[in-house]
Amino acid sequence: MPRIPLIEDLTTGPIPTGSNILVEFDPASQWYNASLTITAGWIRSGGAASYNVYNRPPESVRLQLKRLGLDVAALETEEKLRIIDWYTFQLGQKSKEKYAMTSLKAADLSILYSRAMIPTTGSPFPDTGWHLGPNVLRLGDDELVLLRFNDEKSFIDFWRTRVIPNAPTRNSTVMHSLVKGVYSEYIYKTLETSADGIIDVKIDEEGGEVKNLMRIRNMRSVGYDTRWRRLKIGENFEVTLEK
Repeated sequence: MPRIPLIEDLTTGPIPTGSNILVEFDPASQWYNASLTITAGWIRSGGAASYNVYNRPPESVRLQLKRLGLDVAALETEEKLRIIDWYTFQLGQKSKEKYAMTSLKAADLSILYSRAMIPTTGSPFPDTGWHLGPNVLRLGDDELVLLRFNDEKSFIDFWRTRVIPNAPTRNSTVMHSLVKGVYSEYIYKTLETSADGIIDVKIDEEGGEVKNLMRIRNMRSVGYDTRWRRLKIGENFEVTLEK
């Protein structure tokens, strides 16, 4: 069974397949590098991963995964890694990526997610990364980007009826990431109620030094350590827990 680095270092056992894990992070924290560390570790332990890019060009993801020692080209060819481009559409441009979103409106995405939850291999819609099979990890850099294109009610309805049911239906594990302090408390609290686990990633300052910290705030189906743990950043930007 593939393993989720960092997160399962703080749990008493594996997180069940089909879980929705919510990550809330400070804008200046190390979540971006942590998310790619998690992706690389999951793939190294035998899993397939789908990385959703909302806030930066897809090539930046490839570059960092290469720094972490992955043969990205081979993994993409073998369909062990899919990079899903949610970024280029926001620039008003057409993506050159194999997997890319052509709309960020909740109504359009709802149709795609509905089709993805149908237990068949065929779909009349472009494949956007949901059909890698079981034991897939899906994560990305910040899903609240969608609120730039949708009102709160449309976003919440889409989240509750499409995003959350997708993980157990597709037998995958999903880590949803939300930047903190940008949108209303209503958004964060509503999303938290539907999550199987909540992770916090933040920065703190002590004695003139900035510290990067992570903790598990809640986990429904497995025991966990609630303490804040300091994150260590390697020369290749790999993120580990300080001992």
